[in-house]
Amino acid sequence: MASEEEVSLLVIVLDVNPIWWGQQAQREPEFTLSKCLDAVMVMANSHLIMTRTNKLAIIASTCQESHFLFPSKNWDDATATSGDGKYELLSVANDLVAEEIKGLMARTEVKGNQTDTLLAGGLAKALCYIHRISKQLDAGQDMKSRILVIKAAEDCALQYMNFMNVIFAAQKQSVLIDACVLDSESGLLQQACDITGGLYLKVPQKVALTQYLLWVFLPDSEQRSQLVLPPPVHVDYRAACFCHRNLIEIGYVCSVCLSIFCNFSPICTTCETAFKIQLPHMVKAKKKKVRPVT
Repeated sequence: MASEEEVSLLVIVLDVNPIWWGQQAQREPEFTLSKCLDAVMVMANSHLIMTRTNKLAIIASTCQESHFLFPSKNWDDATATSGDGKYELLSVANDLVAEEIKGLMARTEVKGNQTDTLLAGGLAKALCYIHRISKQLDAGQDMKSRILVIKAAEDCALQYMNFMNVIFAAQKQSVLIDACVLDSESGLLQQACDITGGLYLKVPQKVALTQYLLWVFLPDSEQRSQLVLPPPVHVDYRAACFCHRNLIEIGYVCSVCLSIFCNFSPICTTCETAFKIQLPHMVKAKKKKVRPVT
């Protein structure tokens, strides 16, 4: 008999850019990547124990790749050797996530001051995972899915098109996107939250990240209407130009790849398309007829 209970899937996309977190450890030693990961696991475990049908996935994004921390390839082996208690599995999941993040940071090559995180790729992986889980549901079973992005580094204008494609794909699939920003404001995530109906919050105090995650982002969309949450922020819908990464209101758009530029260029620097410029037609002056002198 098919289960009539609704499944709630939470996918957490965590920004683990090594350069940003290294700089953060120097600025504020009381808030490091390990403490951020502890706060994320507190929220993840709280989500799992709220309802039996709740599901979870955690994706870490660096400047080179997006990697699944949970569930990982070692999850099946770990559950087979552990006991049958669910709370014991939570401890196993915490250990596996810690091992996965250590392996990810060890193989990440730091080149110069590369602070651009592949968040668009992490969001795309999250949507693919949500689609796969939806295909595994029993007949007549519904699923509510949402994505929580915990962002550390600054926005990357080169990911603008990928970001917008992911946002509209999430809107079409009725996937809610929340954003928890640790440092500078993110115009891309503001648009993502506004378009999909999620919440955007820039954390005032990083050391209190656990409290903000449990208060603002742990409740689902139905429970949030009964809570007093932070007021919505003003959404900046200006696009970032691909040449100088400045926010502009009026610019030039490539008709092939939709890249945005603040200054006109006859060749698109993104897709290298050459545009034919139509020059104004030169009007030939009419010759005046010379009247004969009589």
